[in-house]
Parts: sequence; C-alpha cells; structure tokens
Amino acid sequence: MRFPLSISDISLWLAVTAVILLTASELLSSSTDVVIEKKGLRLVALALGIGFMITVIVRVFQPI
Repeated sequence: MRFPLSISDISLWLAVTAVILLTASELLSSSTDVVIEKKGLRLVALALGIGFMITVIVRVFQPI
C-alpha cells in the first residue's frame, strides 16, 4: 500500500503552514489584547520551516 501523499505534497503543506504561522505571529506582535503566545507560535513556525527544509533535502537526494 502506497502512502497517499508524496514528499512534494508534504513539503508544500509545511511551507504554506510555516508562512501562515509566521505572518500570524507578526500580526499578533502589533496587537496587545490577544492571549496567544507569540513566542510559541514562532517556535512552531520555525519547526515547520525546518521540516520543510528537510523535505527539500530529501527531494534533492531522492533518485528520479
């Protein structure tokens, strides 16, 4: 049984999610009445960005 998502799909999902979270954390930095922790949001976005870079490296070294 094959995994239904390819490395390209996962990479795209990670990149889009990281951009959304980084944008949200920057928009929240100007707002003072929001209770979401900005530092945690940035750490999650950074982890997703690192995951994206790992998938890019896997795609580079993956045989065609």
